[in-house]
Amino acid sequence: MGIAFTPSERATLGVEWELQLVDRESRHLRQEAEELLAELPDLSSGDPPPPLRHELMQSQVEVVTGICETVEEATADLVRNLDSMRQVLRPWGTTLVCAGTHPMDNWRDQKLSPGERYSELIEQMQWTARRILTCGVHVHVGVRHRDKAIPMVNALAKYLPHFLALSASSPFWGGHDTGLASARSIVFGALPTAGPPPNLPHWAAFEEYLETLLRAGTIASIKEVWWDVRPHPDFGTIEIRMFDGIPTLHEVGMAAALSQSLVELFDHQLDRGYGLPSPPSWVVKDNKWRATRYGLDAHVITDAHGTTVPLRDDLYELVRELGPMAARLGCAEYLDLVTETLDKGASYERQRAVVAEGGSLVDVVDMLATELQGDAPTRAEVGAKARQAR
Repeated sequence: MGIAFTPSERATLGVEWELQLVDRESRHLRQEAEELLAELPDLSSGDPPPPLRHELMQSQVEVVTGICETVEEATADLVRNLDSMRQVLRPWGTTLVCAGTHPMDNWRDQKLSPGERYSELIEQMQWTARRILTCGVHVHVGVRHRDKAIPMVNALAKYLPHFLALSASSPFWGGHDTGLASARSIVFGALPTAGPPPNLPHWAAFEEYLETLLRAGTIASIKEVWWDVRPHPDFGTIEIRMFDGIPTLHEVGMAAALSQSLVELFDHQLDRGYGLPSPPSWVVKDNKWRATRYGLDAHVITDAHGTTVPLRDDLYELVRELGPMAARLGCAEYLDLVTETLDKGASYERQRAVVAEGGSLVDVVDMLATELQGDAPTRAEVGAKARQAR
């Protein structure tokens, strides 16, 4: 089976950001996605695919950028659509929030979005799909030639724990602390074609593998391959799907800058004849679990002999390594937010800090709403201020 790959001329960007609709008074999810999109027909219908789209649950909406050259352009694209949604939602008493999971709400209480695609997913996957009350961020980066795509996927698999730990924002599930940095990683990862990408040698092997999955009936189309990093042939991109729901636009920019800088670095290295990292599958799987459980405090495996290093140290080194590339791409300011996150805490740490200071999960939702509205990570004192206000 030949899979056509539409190459990109440059390391262009596209960002998909999944958001939650939350009641300002109760802080619970509201099932209003259908009504919201109906109020914004120019942004939610038509061809090519619109920037505002349904997700599996009626309490979620996805905002998608166009093809962007820079991180700055991508974040500006997202801001425009956020502002349009807020104008509609404000009179309804609804606000936008983003985290990998809603801290309090249960998947059993959600309404499914309309559409044959979602009905078929539920029919096929049953409980594993019904409980996907999760949000994530997907970053597409343009690739110049299809033969670079699979080596890049293999190389990016090394950084799954880095992507996840920086964005981990789902310590709570159904009102309880899971003990994990990312419950979303476990919930979504239960789907049969989710998880780390297989280590394949080249594009022809990717085509053969997909053909086998189709022949076996495992998938009905390539769109049902939900790997943590995957080629997207129609767009001519690598899609990094490892990020948890990210609470602030600035941190979304950080994820985009990290993704774009890595892909562009790999592109240059391939042009110079260098080999890219290609860690064994067991290392990739083990490291993903370590970040799922421990977040930024994980120790990740660096070689097939089991050598480990603190993930925080590895991230500091990665920022130093990618600095010149980020400067050339114009996203150095956003890449530097990796260091800020290491200093101030990822979202899962900020959420737990609210509870550790005596706050409730309602206060956690308030903090998340404040972060998205103000576009800046906060600390636990937000929870204290919210309690005093009530």
